[in-house]
Amino acid sequence: MRTGAAAGHTGYFHEAVLYDSPEHLLAVVVPFLLDGVAAGEPTMVSFGERHTALLRSALPPRSGVTFLDGGDVYARPSAAIRSYRQLLADQVAAGATQIRIVGELPPVAFGRSWDWWSRYESAINHAYDDFPLWSMCLYDTRSTPPEVLTDVVRTHPRTATPDGRHLPNEVYTAPEVYLREPRPVAPDPLQRGVPLVELVDPTPAQARAVVHAVATDHVGADEVDDLSVAVSEAVTNALRHGRPPVRFRLWAGDGRVVVTVGDAGTGPTDPYAGLLPARNVVCGGLGLWITYQSCDHVAMQRGPDGFTLRLTTGDPNAT
Repeated sequence: MRTGAAAGHTGYFHEAVLYDSPEHLLAVVVPFLLDGVAAGEPTMVSFGERHTALLRSALPPRSGVTFLDGGDVYARPSAAIRSYRQLLADQVAAGATQIRIVGELPPVAFGRSWDWWSRYESAINHAYDDFPLWSMCLYDTRSTPPEVLTDVVRTHPRTATPDGRHLPNEVYTAPEVYLREPRPVAPDPLQRGVPLVELVDPTPAQARAVVHAVATDHVGADEVDDLSVAVSEAVTNALRHGRPPVRFRLWAGDGRVVVTVGDAGTGPTDPYAGLLPARNVVCGGLGLWITYQSCDHVAMQRGPDGFTLRLTTGDPNAT
């Protein structure tokens, strides 16, 4: 049985908390968590270190709230969805009729990689709708960029306030619409220079060989292996589902490697491509899901010349 503001709701009840002080944060979050524990619902928090300490100090001893490692959960969007879906499925299998979670993205998400985290916030309205989840996503209005806050209210159906209200966001946009909109993607500074390698219509094996030959001098062995897998999937998809020519470019420096794979096609038609496994593997998309879990940032760009996938291994916010 659903409780609180989510009573009578089916599926995912997704809210934003736009707070401007620690007191504001606690006024929303503490009652939400304690009410969940009192109702016998699995009640969890996925915060960074600072807000974890703040919340622990505000909760009573042995509160019954479970604290997750936010750094691990929010490493990459597709991995976060996969992890949360498994967690939610396990809780439902154990008998949960509602699950409460409060979470916050790490500050690095608001930099050059915000485009894929904004896609995450939109996609989970669909990805978690199989479960009786009520979650609150926290955003500090003092430090979150205005353009990010604009996306937040468009990707969260409601906003929770300190006085106990749960207000609908009038500009909320369904994920099937939001995810098909062009997202602004900030260029990586490395792309200002000439690519170290440029290939036309490479085979996946050729692309992998280039990654191993060049990236080894800039990132660790495990990162090279992951990028090699991602590049191979990207080139395979472009050759199989795109339109020629397929262009491969690679830049490297400052502890990261940037690869773009472009073709003259329009890109994947599935709005959830990359964030969820392909619903129809025959039509492509599984490779992009693998790619999302193998890189530190993946950006999709559509333009008059076609579709380009940009893969970054290393800190995507480095200057």
